[in-house]
Amino acid sequence: MKTDFIYSSDFQAMNSQELSGFCLHLLCTDGEGSFIFNGHRYCIEKNDLVVIVGPDRVKDLAANPDMRVTWFAAENRFLQNQLPSNNYSIGGSISLNQDPVIPLSEEEARHILADFDRLKDRMVDTHLQFYRELMGSLCLTMMYDIFEAHTRRDASDTHTDRTAYIVKQLMDLLSTGISRTQREVKYYADRLNVSSKYLSATIKRVTGLNVMSYINRHTVPILKKYLDDERLSLTQISEMMNFSSLSYFSRYCTKHLGKSPSEYRLSIQPKRRANRDEQKLYSVLGQ
Repeated sequence: MKTDFIYSSDFQAMNSQELSGFCLHLLCTDGEGSFIFNGHRYCIEKNDLVVIVGPDRVKDLAANPDMRVTWFAAENRFLQNQLPSNNYSIGGSISLNQDPVIPLSEEEARHILADFDRLKDRMVDTHLQFYRELMGSLCLTMMYDIFEAHTRRDASDTHTDRTAYIVKQLMDLLSTGISRTQREVKYYADRLNVSSKYLSATIKRVTGLNVMSYINRHTVPILKKYLDDERLSLTQISEMMNFSSLSYFSRYCTKHLGKSPSEYRLSIQPKRRANRDEQKLYSVLGQ
């Protein structure tokens, strides 16, 4: 059975085909090594963190005998769904595709290693009813620890060439929430006065991800917000988000949330009851 999470200390396994569609987070804890990614060779040493989407693209791994690493990989779509759309992760992912190595301080390295250890310890608890929510929470902690370290690095894309401009314009468009109703690549290509082929190739080359991944990344939080609102029927949500049919809306939810719309709403019922009970308790205590 395919797993959404993989933990390892094997440097040579970081580019396994099994990791296609995953995001890898690797911490070098001792020694030195190197690898080729996007045509460039990167050298890493103790306390260097490597973050790569699609590590199966990594080539030519080399390591000194004393090199030690620890890495954790998670299905990239799962990680994306943990974060709001308009956050540092989008710009950060573009920067990391250009240079996936982040030098850490001793304290930052300890935090990241502790994050990895917590994830490793809880990966086996697949029997839990809220296993994915639990793992999502731990992944979120890890990602914010990584963001803190990454902000010290040259995370801002300061290039002024046309490709960088196209990427920025696409992200600006998506940040308006327009993907609520517009989810076709052609729409965004037309808005940017380029062909769909050019837009797709440019985004893929600069960010390592395709245009649809960014469109969906902005759409999923909107979808969740509507599904969380009990006042809205599924038909209303489907129409508000401009889906051509209720069945297509259902397929979209299943693909990006892992559940049908009805199943997703059922899955959040315990959280709603807990929130209502907490509010009642505060009300009683306040009397």
